[in-house]
Amino acid sequence: MDFWQTVLVLGRRWYVALPAFLLALVAAGGIYLTIPVTYTSTAVLVLDQPLAGGSLPALPDDKGTITNPLLNFDQGLNNAAAIVIQALNTPEVAAALGASPTGDPTYKVTNGSTNQQEQIVAGPFVFVEGDSRSPQAAQDIAKRCVDRVKQELASRQKVLDAPPQTYITVDVAVQPTTPVAQRGNKTRAAAVAVVMGVVAALCAAYSFESYYQARRRKAGSASEKALVPAPSGA
Repeated sequence: MDFWQTVLVLGRRWYVALPAFLLALVAAGGIYLTIPVTYTSTAVLVLDQPLAGGSLPALPDDKGTITNPLLNFDQGLNNAAAIVIQALNTPEVAAALGASPTGDPTYKVTNGSTNQQEQIVAGPFVFVEGDSRSPQAAQDIAKRCVDRVKQELASRQKVLDAPPQTYITVDVAVQPTTPVAQRGNKTRAAAVAVVMGVVAALCAAYSFESYYQARRRKAGSASEKALVPAPSGA
């Protein structure tokens, strides 16, 4: 059927399509009200090298070259950020930070990319996102993640016996923000319910139309048989 045939079917069977669509609207409203609002708090961290770089001078009197940490980025910082990100995404660390298996509260630690492979060598940035139905819980878990990044980086450098003067430091570029309500999931779920309602209305109208046409053809066939005269006897 083309578009106008569809409109004609819906026009003829509005008493079937309309209730189905209204039920879908009620379902969409119920879904929107039942899905809870989640809140998100975000933070941004950047890894910095020390002023004199990542190496100590071979001679005690050699003071080395002092460089602005914000101008002293290299692949080592990217690798360190990737290591910290992978460490914070382990189930053990998640449990230690208070992330719930049911997802409230929960957190994400990335380099800003959703692609796992791109998170390996993207840059010396660490993005933290805390999520929860409670605004305070979302911000609290984001703060714990920031503290854990600092702790994880320091402990790994200590285990590797790196000189303290060469330690990579963490600069919190953006402190955990005020939680923001996220209603995208509610809206998407309600939109899906509305679309399904449109489909249900179309299916109901077409089904009733097919049933009606089948009965009409059957009734027409029965009438034609009744009009055929019976054969006379010999």
